Amino acid sequence: MDKRNTSHKKVGLALSGGAARGLAHVGVLRILEKENIPIHMIAGTSAGAVAGAAYAWSHDTAHITRAVLDSRWRRTTSMLDLSFPRNGLMKGKKIRDFFVSFFGGNIKFKDLRIPFACVATDIDTGEEVVIDRGSVADALRASISVPGIFNAVKYEGRYLVDGGLTTPVPIQVVRKMGADFIIAVNVNPEVSERMSPASRQRAAARKAPNIFQVMLQSAYITSYSLAHGALADADVVIEPDVGDIGAGDFRKVRELITRGRDAAQAAIPEIKRRLGEG
Repeated sequence: MDKRNTSHKKVGLALSGGAARGLAHVGVLRILEKENIPIHMIAGTSAGAVAGAAYAWSHDTAHITRAVLDSRWRRTTSMLDLSFPRNGLMKGKKIRDFFVSFFGGNIKFKDLRIPFACVATDIDTGEEVVIDRGSVADALRASISVPGIFNAVKYEGRYLVDGGLTTPVPIQVVRKMGADFIIAVNVNPEVSERMSPASRQRAAARKAPNIFQVMLQSAYITSYSLAHGALADADVVIEPDVGDIGAGDFRKVRELITRGRDAAQAAIPEIKRRLGEG
């Protein structure tokens, strides 16, 4: 049954951060699209912001899937533009340029097909900053800025970093956008589940993590408790089983997409039942 025609609820999608694990969002979006679940608005944090913006722009998960399976963007060295230093190891210009290339230009929020907002954090005040106007590429660049890895982004006189520090899953953001039924997708696994097999081997061998591993892990250690504290406010929560995949393991694209699809498919009966409740 096509819920686009039977439900009057405004459905909002809240997508969490999670670095590479955020690729699971693509699988979730694919199933929601396949099952005709209406998405009226999207809010995303960090990796969830990237996935959300891509869907809000294209409204086509097949196109997004082809893009993320393209091996060229996963050649991480092509995204490295070292900064010596300002406030991060990487300038972030190359990844911003990648966003512009993906969208076919420096598009604005008003150009998106679905209302969208993304979340960053003011590094000076610790405040959540919701961005819903101006350049989409600039907003995404701010939302993904893991402290220490990327330079902070100057935005309207503020210096912004990764939104996951304040809002790992932007449920209240999408509610303020007008959603009265919220589907939250959380790819922040419990801390004890975050070690990939490679990480467990490294820990067993008492080998020190590298600087990127330290920074990513530091950013996401706090995300779990914040995320799970917020999930109670969602109507349906989808949590792909991604705890054994490292936050920086962008090579496991297919597996992450599959796990996102599996988790979303399992949630479809509840979503359809809840949407059909009047």
